[in-house]
Amino acid sequence: MAVPFTAFSLYHMLFLALAILLITALFSYYRRLDAGKQRRMQVIMAIYFLVEELLYTTWLFLFCHEQVWHQILPLELCSLCVYMNALTVYLKKDTLRFFSGVVGLCAGLIAVLYRIILGYAEDFVAAAVAFIRTDWTHIVLWFAFLLILGFLVAQLLKAEPLISGSGIPQVEGEIMSFIDQQWTRVLPAKVIGGTLCAFGGLSLGREGPSIQLGAMAGKAIAKLFHRVKMEERLLLTCGAAAGLAAAFNAPLAGVMFALEEIHKNFSVSVLISVMCASVSGDFLSRNVFGLAPAFHFEVLNTFPLGYYWMLILLGIVCGLFGVLYNKSTMKVQALFAKSGLQHYGVMVAMLLSGVLALCLSDVLGSGHAMIEMLSENPIMLLRTLFLLLAVKFAFSLVSFGSGAPGGIFFPLLVLGSFTGAIFGNIAVQVFGFSAGYMNNIIIMAMAGAFAAIVRAPITGIILIAEMSGTLTNLLPLAVVSLISYLCASLLNCEPIYESLLHNLLMKNGVNLSAFHGERHLVEAVVELGSPVCDQAICDVKWPNKCLLISIERQGKELLPKGSTVLHTGDKLIALLDDEDAPYIQHQLEKCCSSKLE
Repeated sequence: MAVPFTAFSLYHMLFLALAILLITALFSYYRRLDAGKQRRMQVIMAIYFLVEELLYTTWLFLFCHEQVWHQILPLELCSLCVYMNALTVYLKKDTLRFFSGVVGLCAGLIAVLYRIILGYAEDFVAAAVAFIRTDWTHIVLWFAFLLILGFLVAQLLKAEPLISGSGIPQVEGEIMSFIDQQWTRVLPAKVIGGTLCAFGGLSLGREGPSIQLGAMAGKAIAKLFHRVKMEERLLLTCGAAAGLAAAFNAPLAGVMFALEEIHKNFSVSVLISVMCASVSGDFLSRNVFGLAPAFHFEVLNTFPLGYYWMLILLGIVCGLFGVLYNKSTMKVQALFAKSGLQHYGVMVAMLLSGVLALCLSDVLGSGHAMIEMLSENPIMLLRTLFLLLAVKFAFSLVSFGSGAPGGIFFPLLVLGSFTGAIFGNIAVQVFGFSAGYMNNIIIMAMAGAFAAIVRAPITGIILIAEMSGTLTNLLPLAVVSLISYLCASLLNCEPIYESLLHNLLMKNGVNLSAFHGERHLVEAVVELGSPVCDQAICDVKWPNKCLLISIERQGKELLPKGSTVLHTGDKLIALLDDEDAPYIQHQLEKCCSSKLE
């Protein structure tokens, strides 16, 4: 107690290193034991940590009366892990909820560390911009530094091509079983590559990489504990949700994005597991970065109903902008592919970053400086707003199109905010719109741009609501998102991540369009007293267009045969015709549901 505790200080990092070594040694010893001795070790460890935690809590209560309740309550992070461990051992099985919580903490930790590193990178770029402008020799050294960074990133891309871009299409491809990422290679390469790009000032976000890093944390847990394939996919989804939650301090948005965009399944089992992981990751992030929302827009007034007609216009503008962004992104990516530069296209983006550092440094990085500028002064000259939007738009296209490891999540929100600012300023000058609602318009435009580009409107609404720290604009957010979504759909513009996934799979010789509408994976658990319980598969009248492809029983994956007898607790994995999937899933769940009163 002589040295005050500071998160991620030298003493803290040394303690964490020792703890990791001890855990690794214990786990290695545990895996060499037989089942009986493993069970005995589980009980001993659970009892030890539970007793130690209770003694510590008692000591705090008796001798440390001030500011101690947050440490006594089980909501405290370390205490929560102890209680969860004891509960899991008592249940005599490794529950999926427990693993999802572990994945959430691991993914959250990785996302937090990545966020801290990128924060240092942004500070470095800001200091470097001020430094290089003092002397022309500094400019030469800066460009040499950028070329070295670009070369190093190119070598990483050569060694591990799956770290290119945001990483979200890679995660989606793995969920669909088209891609098999090696987490031992992707994790370090993505962190290093993203860090180098951030130090180069490229217009890339941390959120997409955080999703991929979180997913790889989920895969690591699944591999280390020998989970079956379906559970591995679920833990990938859990890790992705926790990564986004930790990156944005938005747990509900993490849940919705993982379900809406990644997993594309809203079953109860998936929802609970993903929510557990997302909350765990967000809890860890808030302990490091605090409770403040990601955006600091002061929204003091509820958007008046008399101005709702403007939301239709704003939704159309955001929809058109989203179409332009998606088509431009794919065009620039295609140009880089045809250029013959391959992975060395990153060096072109680095050189452009160097030029912008001399003439318009505000557009460097993910765009936090631009957001702060807009939040402090939403009423700006239109030519200034157009200039910043155009340059940021072009720079983002080049940065992402070059294949650099980084996302489009935050940059597209920045572009959406400036689109909203331009719309709001025109409305103030032409229609006499009240300037007091400018921040409302900016926040709505973010959600609209997200809905048009990503085509995940529910995630966009929840994300912007959580990031702005207010729910007062929930209805106008929904209106703008819906209009922009419909506008982009009517113009036959594909969602950005679907297009990126299609290109990625085409490089690997897989035509994704050939699989559209052909399959839909669902899960159903056999309950006690259900019609299929204790019945052979061949004796069950299954719904039409339903193919049973796997059975998970006590942590093992079984290949279903006609003679296989189904037991209580069996998890059935079925392949459905996508066209009638909701109806067929309902019939399947009805077959597996209990008939006991």
